[in-house]
Amino acid sequence: MRTTQIARLSLAGAALALTLGGCATNSAPQLEPARFVAMQEGPGEEYVIGPLDELTIHVWRNDELGASVQVRPDGRITTPLVADMPAVGKTPTMLAEDIRLQLSQYIEEPLVTVIVNKFAGTFSQQVRIVGATEQPASLPYRANMTLLDAMIAVGGLSEFAAGNRAKLIRFDRESGKQTEYALRLSDLLRKGDSDANVMLMPGDVIIIPESMF
Repeated sequence: MRTTQIARLSLAGAALALTLGGCATNSAPQLEPARFVAMQEGPGEEYVIGPLDELTIHVWRNDELGASVQVRPDGRITTPLVADMPAVGKTPTMLAEDIRLQLSQYIEEPLVTVIVNKFAGTFSQQVRIVGATEQPASLPYRANMTLLDAMIAVGGLSEFAAGNRAKLIRFDRESGKQTEYALRLSDLLRKGDSDANVMLMPGDVIIIPESMF
């Protein structure tokens, strides 16, 4: 009888160890490490205007046709002689050309420039961080952005974060597939492990669970 009880306790202990081990590890594939400082900086994808972006529209030699506007939540803007122009999803150059075509009905060969003053971007150009962090947020993606940059922006991990069980969800627009990657945020932020730093891409979502203990 005693031998049977000991065997049962041993099996229970092994099961508990496996459970705890499963909680502590992240079986998803991992991304290649990124340098803390890039060897060579380069431009990112061309910026796409998003809702609530603040724009300056300038029409050369026709200042009265220019304006400083904020993109409405419906994705449109209104400027003198241009009403309800769709802006979201366009680059500044594309929007300038659309405004130019509209104004050409009223003035000869207008020259239009669109400047983005405050950036929000579309969801596909933001990096979203949710879960056990000090300040969950949606961050505008910037060229050469790393995981460390994003975590500094949101104040790091919360006290009870299970940083090494965090995941990065990335959507591939070409294949239409979504992939989950393992992150080691605790190793990066609390141990300074440079191999845990990875490059981010526009549209990445970082999910940080809380520890159960």
